[in-house]
Amino acid sequence: MDISNWIAHRADWSGDRIAVRFEGREITYAAMEDRVGRLAGALRDDLGVGEGDRVAHLGLNSPELLELLFACARIGAIVVPLNWRLTPEEHAFMVRDCGPAALLAEPEYHAHAAELAARFPALRMVAYGSPAAPLPAGDWLSYEAITGGAKPVRPDPRRALSTPVKIVYTSGTTGAPKGAVLSQEAIFYNAVNGMAVFEMTAADHVLTALPMFHVGGMNIQTTPAIHAGATVTIHRRFDPEQVLKEIAASRPTLYLSVPAASLALISHPDFSATDLSSLRQVCTGSSTVPEAMIKPWHDRGIPVTQVYGMTESCPIAIALSIADARRKVGSTGKAVAHCEARIVDDAGDDMAPGRSGEIWLRGPNIMTGYWNNEAATAEVFTDGWYHSGDVGHCDEDGFFYIDDRKKDMIVSGGENIYPAELENVLADCQTIAEFAVIGRPDAKWGEVPVACVVRKPGASLSKEDVLALFEGRLARYKHPRDVIFLDAPLPRTSLGKVQKFELRDSLLG
Repeated sequence: MDISNWIAHRADWSGDRIAVRFEGREITYAAMEDRVGRLAGALRDDLGVGEGDRVAHLGLNSPELLELLFACARIGAIVVPLNWRLTPEEHAFMVRDCGPAALLAEPEYHAHAAELAARFPALRMVAYGSPAAPLPAGDWLSYEAITGGAKPVRPDPRRALSTPVKIVYTSGTTGAPKGAVLSQEAIFYNAVNGMAVFEMTAADHVLTALPMFHVGGMNIQTTPAIHAGATVTIHRRFDPEQVLKEIAASRPTLYLSVPAASLALISHPDFSATDLSSLRQVCTGSSTVPEAMIKPWHDRGIPVTQVYGMTESCPIAIALSIADARRKVGSTGKAVAHCEARIVDDAGDDMAPGRSGEIWLRGPNIMTGYWNNEAATAEVFTDGWYHSGDVGHCDEDGFFYIDDRKKDMIVSGGENIYPAELENVLADCQTIAEFAVIGRPDAKWGEVPVACVVRKPGASLSKEDVLALFEGRLARYKHPRDVIFLDAPLPRTSLGKVQKFELRDSLLG
């Protein structure tokens, strides 16, 4: 049975229960079932989307994105949520890579999507918005028009949970994004894991403000809440003032944050006066979580838990329970019920408590592989164990601690930034002899990228010149926040690889 049966089941059992709240609207489970069924019918009958076909989405958080996941599941299609912060050039790579049959875009991104439509004529374009609103120029369809007249599709009792349902692009160390393929089974077991971690029931109310194109915003609490029959309030984007107002007004019980968002909340002048008593837990993760980001919540009587994982693990793999939140501050917890975790050495042998090694994961929540990239898939699996690339250790009680992230990755405000992407841009500049990008600690964002540049002899190149190279090439959040010019060659290994740890130590202290 496909995972959209979660909604059909709730519609049958308690159809008048509120599933989603969004900008003044309340969508019951019965209404959500109708919307998912009609969207599935429109995808199949109006757009010709069939088994295994991909459907891309470009837009901020919305009920439509959540419903698209379940509509694709219902007909065996695969949703591809696009990061709205990226440029058309970055999206073009993804569209070329996975070949979606259709792209659904909200009004704010119609012009952006039109650039993709011009480059990919076979891509069917669907615009969100009122049926009476004018459509963008070209062969666009109205979302409301096609779903309003569609014949609802019911869940398929023969659907295997092994069916792929989602491709989420994550940057790689080569600078080229890779599409992690998640099956319906992965979404299912992730939801079961999430319900156990958060002790979630139908009585809960989840507030989702983090981006749902990420597996974090979509899968840490949102899809588990739907599986539990709970209510989800969705914010289009994170705004600290609006989040605090929402908590006070609608009294959610569960909230997911990242360190940068937590800093924005606890630094807001309204934080101390806001009634947070409805929250029985705040979850965080995505990067190293300083105790300073945890203590203000604990001081208000709210336990802060952590989740460790990544796109490839859907993402819940290791988690700190509510009961252990204060006892094990700094730990990311233990492996969840339906995921195994190990700390191993370079030979793949288990490490003793207190000894650091790479974190390996195995379970039904792990991706099936990278889309159209067998070589990259083979590199990260050994006998079914996924190599996280992250370094950690366990204490004597079996609690995991993250010591370091992937060597080069920068986590800025909860977003992963791979230096190779920025270095590919620097490589195109004829006046740069050598270059490298490293992360610099930042009080607000956790880390920010910094470009280290050696000019060619006699070249005239300013900081502004270097920063201008990234305009239109990469999303704004990936741009370097600073440029450091060096006179000496970059430190390198005997094989010519830049020793970034030496750069960080010498330049950043």
